[in-house]
Amino acid sequence: MKFGPVSLAQAEGAILAHSVALPAGRLRKGRALTRADLDALAQAGLDMVTVAQLEPDDSHEDAAALALAQALVPAPEAAGLSLRPVGTGRVNIVATGPGLVQVGAAQIHAANAVAPTITVATLPDLQRVEAGAMVATVKIIAYGVASRAIADACAQAHAALHLRAPVLRHASLIQTRVSPTDTGAKGHAVTEARLARLGVSLAPPCMVDHALAPLIGALRAARAELILILTGSATSDLHDTAPEALRRSGGQVLHFGMPVDPGNLLFLGVLEGRPVVGLPGCAKSPALNGADWVLERLICGLDVTPPDIMSWGVGGLLSEIDSRPRPRRMGETAQGPAEKGTGTRINTRSGGTG
Repeated sequence: MKFGPVSLAQAEGAILAHSVALPAGRLRKGRALTRADLDALAQAGLDMVTVAQLEPDDSHEDAAALALAQALVPAPEAAGLSLRPVGTGRVNIVATGPGLVQVGAAQIHAANAVAPTITVATLPDLQRVEAGAMVATVKIIAYGVASRAIADACAQAHAALHLRAPVLRHASLIQTRVSPTDTGAKGHAVTEARLARLGVSLAPPCMVDHALAPLIGALRAARAELILILTGSATSDLHDTAPEALRRSGGQVLHFGMPVDPGNLLFLGVLEGRPVVGLPGCAKSPALNGADWVLERLICGLDVTPPDIMSWGVGGLLSEIDSRPRPRRMGETAQGPAEKGTGTRINTRSGGTG
């Protein structure tokens, strides 16, 4: 592609590089200049104009962007994604429903490395999205690009994007109480809203005393595809009440603890082939916590293994939740340092933190 100022006599059919204000109206950048455009420029007293001129082996920015977007998502309906109309060298790619965006990061890196004028930007891998959310944008940042380069980028990026749609539709939440006045209403409402984002319905409230026998009974009675446990007293050991109840119900505890904060005190298990998640106490808040990452993956049909969980430490320091009984910094509240001599001790086990 040739770029630069040329005389009006050489500019017909070239792409206007910069918008030009004229008495009769504005000529927008990116348009292919016609004879009428050139006459208007001449009447305005101009004899030169800055243009981009495509050569025979170049692709126009729109054609290049569309080709790359179609390579990224060759079967949009099957991928759960939609390509928006191309314009100014850009194609936006959006989700057609809720789910997790799966990104072939190495493929995106390879496509972006082909040429500086070829760019693909995406959401992070396994980011949760709702219908209509933009998951990626393709932008050609010049008016044209070598056809060979765009072909190379398309080959590198083939089928690099798709949406993992939810496969689980129904969940049960079992809550335990350490106080007879605890109704569990907040925990149920927050969990219901959390699951609804992925189209998962929640069974009616189930509240039992924080003891082995009632929790075992509730687990054996649960019929949903996904079983959640939110205890009134935080799970502090692999053999604490909730994981022990799961084992005695005939289930298995696969993992306890995670390097994500808030969310450390989570456990993962299975009962009769159905995933069981022991939620940390921070799940009573709608704020993002480690349990979200586990739930979203399970709901969308992805395996979650102990090595997966233990690999989330980098990036696992999430925003603090103001309502947590014990903030991260000793002697400080969520708002700032406590006054000397005015701090109070908080029992971090009762009430659940996580």
